[in-house]
Amino acid sequence: MSKRKAKESGGANGECISQAQKILRERFCHHCAAGKLFGIEHQYRHLLDLLKRTTVHGESNSALIIGPRGSGKTALLNRVLKELKEMKQVRGNLLEVRLNGLLQTNDKVALKEITRQLNLENVVGDKVFDILELLEKRVKSRFSHRQIYLMNSFDFKQYIKIFKEQLALPAEFPDESFAQKWNTNVQHLSEDKTVQDVLQNLFRYSKDLRSLHLLLMLAVSNVTVHHPLVTASDLHEASKQYRTDSRANIVHGLSVLEICLIIAMKHLNDVYEGEPFNFQMVYNEFQKFIQRKAHCMYNFEKPVVMKAFEHLLQLELVRPIERPNIRAQREYLLMKLLLDSTQIMDALQAYPNCPMDVKQWAASSLSWL
Repeated sequence: MSKRKAKESGGANGECISQAQKILRERFCHHCAAGKLFGIEHQYRHLLDLLKRTTVHGESNSALIIGPRGSGKTALLNRVLKELKEMKQVRGNLLEVRLNGLLQTNDKVALKEITRQLNLENVVGDKVFDILELLEKRVKSRFSHRQIYLMNSFDFKQYIKIFKEQLALPAEFPDESFAQKWNTNVQHLSEDKTVQDVLQNLFRYSKDLRSLHLLLMLAVSNVTVHHPLVTASDLHEASKQYRTDSRANIVHGLSVLEICLIIAMKHLNDVYEGEPFNFQMVYNEFQKFIQRKAHCMYNFEKPVVMKAFEHLLQLELVRPIERPNIRAQREYLLMKLLLDSTQIMDALQAYPNCPMDVKQWAASSLSWL
């Protein structure tokens, strides 16, 4: 190939890469309403039908969209509103107003999306605190008590499918040949063992699709003319960058007791498949370790262990999944660990004078051996 043709080919390929990155950036960063909805098709049809009846037939309806962070509440609402605006019989009856996270429409459309106002992100499993009690009486009187739940219920097989669909280029991409090559590569990536391990770790840590978008954004940013396709190595490196956060650095400064409590928490996560835990469960797990390895660790009194647990809570390495109740005992408040296995193991490797038995306990409970 002549230098001129090679230059023209490189320019064309560079333009394709630029267009691909632009499309994917918009998809990952802006959560476009045109994007696909995953695992919430039923809720989509329900909300669309509700608002369509409201706008077309003048019904008085309201709905509360409830779900954990990243479950698709905003994407669902934006998608439904986008489709409504494209309907001729609806277009003239719909007025949308957004105020500090509160979305409401005119009298004909009484939808209230109050996720941020009431901090609905404290939702785990099927437990949702009674947010309706926080509403003012005048709001309650107008609210129809209809609730739409989004719970991130997809499994890892569906997560792999989401990964492929989010990283793939659309059928209308200008260069059909480049898009086909790109999408074929995405299919191969989804079958790669290294990529599946990266996605499995992220899936266990969080089902939040924004976490997946951030991972893919980091990987796609490495694509260039000389490196035109995403590789397994790109995703592996992106995973390392994703995990390098302030929490991981905080772990390096914890006491051995606090490290042991984190290992106990992660062990409980592995045994009970991510279910929430409480202090008493963590304490019991720590006691089992002490009984097996009494020569390497001092057996701290329970109030001291509780103090260390509360310190982890203050550092936001552990988070309560529901608002503390005055009557509830501290030992039994349900918690969630905000660290993954790799962050814990990396901290242990960099931890000075960490007892070998503690490292072995961590490696065993985290399935690293």
